[in-house]
Amino acid sequence: MKTDIEIAQSSPMEPITEIARKLGIPGDGIDQYGPYKGKLTEKYLKELSQKTGKRGRLILVTAVNPTPAGEGKTTVSIGLADALSLLGKKAVLALREPSLGPCFGMKGGAAGGGYAQVLPMEDLNLHFTGDFHAITAADNLLAALIDNHIHQGNALGIDPARIVWKRCEDMNDRALRQIVTGLGGHANGPVREDRYVITAASEVMAVLCLSRDLPDMKARLGRIVIGYTYDNTPVTAADLHAVGAMAALLRDALRPNLVQTIGRTPALVHGGPFANIAHGCNSVRATSAALAMSDYTVTEAGFGADLGAEKFFDIKCRSAALKPDAAVLVVTVRSLKYNGGVPKSALDTEDTGAVSRGIGNLAKHLENIAKFGVPVVVALNVRTSDTPAEKEVIRSFCREKGVPCALTTVWADGGKGGIELAQEVLHTIETVPSGFHELYPLELPIREKIAAVAKEIYGADGVDYTADALKQLARAEAEGAGGLPVCIAKTQYSLTDDPKRLGRPEGFRITVREIYLSAGAGFVVATTGEIMAMPGLPKVPAACSIDVDDDGRITGLF
Repeated sequence: MKTDIEIAQSSPMEPITEIARKLGIPGDGIDQYGPYKGKLTEKYLKELSQKTGKRGRLILVTAVNPTPAGEGKTTVSIGLADALSLLGKKAVLALREPSLGPCFGMKGGAAGGGYAQVLPMEDLNLHFTGDFHAITAADNLLAALIDNHIHQGNALGIDPARIVWKRCEDMNDRALRQIVTGLGGHANGPVREDRYVITAASEVMAVLCLSRDLPDMKARLGRIVIGYTYDNTPVTAADLHAVGAMAALLRDALRPNLVQTIGRTPALVHGGPFANIAHGCNSVRATSAALAMSDYTVTEAGFGADLGAEKFFDIKCRSAALKPDAAVLVVTVRSLKYNGGVPKSALDTEDTGAVSRGIGNLAKHLENIAKFGVPVVVALNVRTSDTPAEKEVIRSFCREKGVPCALTTVWADGGKGGIELAQEVLHTIETVPSGFHELYPLELPIREKIAAVAKEIYGADGVDYTADALKQLARAEAEGAGGLPVCIAKTQYSLTDDPKRLGRPEGFRITVREIYLSAGAGFVVATTGEIMAMPGLPKVPAACSIDVDDDGRITGLF
């Protein structure tokens, strides 16, 4: 059996100009990054933003709480878009860019899998068009300007002990979670504690993904709070005159990237925040452009519906005035067995009892999506180890609940393996109107918004706060953040803030240990449990299996 990278490397690609032509993009509407990648031009993006008339239908792909290997949400998204194309529909994918951290860590890349992949797979999973590097550079430029300002006399009176801006790096590196900078004497800048986050969790990433255009991005960058003065006054990136240089680094990164699937469906791949420690959705610009160019836009939000989908609905859709027409909830036999208490080592062994025990997790996610008024279709992503009896447990449950359920074999069969799912989605869109609405109004106090997500989406009995979190909450409200949505950082493996409590737990509370304002992004972050914004590498990182042969051919990437 071929590996994902072998399938990708053996799949022919069309020139990116041909992919652009399918969408009606003019010659001056795309800048080529080699023969198979391109960026939409600023001129063309402005034309799309001014386009009037009917927009395409928006389909969100989300999932149940996953196993550590993931359940194929991106793969299903790609296969669904390819299937819609095979059915004669004008479809476009709008996905996130992969981070190098998971690529070299445990989970691998994010280009899909099997015959449902975005190409060129190696480029996408590695440097792509340099967007992540630009975001990293802009973030660290601001950090350098902060320390330099203090070193050069500190005219703003910034308190080094109250700097909240964090450096970033697009790699899993636990040694950078807590550091001390400026060691070695006065010439090396102020000595202070600092920390890194992974680039996907940087506020600059969120700013880029939520910005409508360049002026909006500059305004958001200017609002970033980097720290506080000795008299407790917030200091912003604008106060440091950092906005222009940061925007210069991000100018090209703000433009969505155009690539293609193995099935040659156009794909706009842009932005890459994680859903457990950030808002987990691709860029507003890419989604809006896709809707303007297609009849159907397929997008996805990270991890389970308790994280990515909630943030997609409450943050991204609210920010960009998007109205999703349908949601696809990806489930696997393996994920329900995992949520039913089966250890990772035994997930390929038939166990219908475990599937039944874990099905409460599926039920909770279906209930959650219904709370946003969006019709849903279950996609049962089939693996070769699944048995007929195990699959029937899930299909029978869906029939009882009156929820459409389609088997997908897109990993093995590409778009053809997603035809059943595509037909169910099309039927749902045409027969069940979306009554989309957010979970909570922005007028609610921050604590009530956090409680709404915890109780309604996670199923918690309530929310507890550390003493530090309560102080940070009061400060955020004093700075005028009360009218912003909340972005809760939480483990992806559980509906609770404890990754070991699987299935559909009851009788639990979540603990908020940190709250901070992301004024540029336009939301308040609440960190729960032991979640960290800088992941670490596993005992045997995927990096140890990646290589390049003498002809420059990459191996081991997945």
